[in-house]
Amino acid sequence: MKFVAFERAKQGTGASRRLRITGRTPGIVYGGDGQPHLIELDHNALWHALKKEAFHSTVLEMEIDGKSTNVLLRDVQPHPFRPLILHCDFQRVDANTKLTMKVALHYSGEDTSPAVKTENCLVNHVVSELSVSCLPSDLPEFIAVDLSALKKGRSLHLADITLPKGVKVLTRGNQNPVLVSVVPLAEEVPDPAAAAAAATAGKGGKPAAKTAAKPAAKK
Repeated sequence: MKFVAFERAKQGTGASRRLRITGRTPGIVYGGDGQPHLIELDHNALWHALKKEAFHSTVLEMEIDGKSTNVLLRDVQPHPFRPLILHCDFQRVDANTKLTMKVALHYSGEDTSPAVKTENCLVNHVVSELSVSCLPSDLPEFIAVDLSALKKGRSLHLADITLPKGVKVLTRGNQNPVLVSVVPLAEEVPDPAAAAAAATAGKGGKPAAKTAAKPAAKK
């Protein structure tokens, strides 16, 4: 994914505020063999790019003055309540150096799984993303996980999924965490009063009808 950035000459709170007034967002590029590089980006273009998952999880091609540099989006500072991006950080990428990134899990197939379709269970997504280590060329946009084989009484662990080539998951503590759990839904207990009323109705029982008193005949 490609985006365009521009050189930023001034820094500081006042300069950044004036920059935002003109529809630009201040940013910085760091890492690699180069020095930190001050940049600015078109706010509207950045706003729409941030809505795409690939902008957060893949190697990006940043163009400045006709030259391209591979970077990763590392941090975004949004305004507390306004639809405004205050600042963003990018990290340069070395093609021969492994990087660490969080990659989203895309689940599919749970509606057709035995657990949901025939066994009255609820599928709970315990983990939505994984921290991975890999070379930039092996970084996936997301990791697809098929849940169509889920059954009652079984959970899906990290060891149960197939990772893309060259990708290693970084875990803390538990080496095989639960990604998806299967929870049986509680069966509805019938109300005794409602059951008794239904049984009575089934036998044809009807409450006695009240007969209105006839008025006495006039002589």
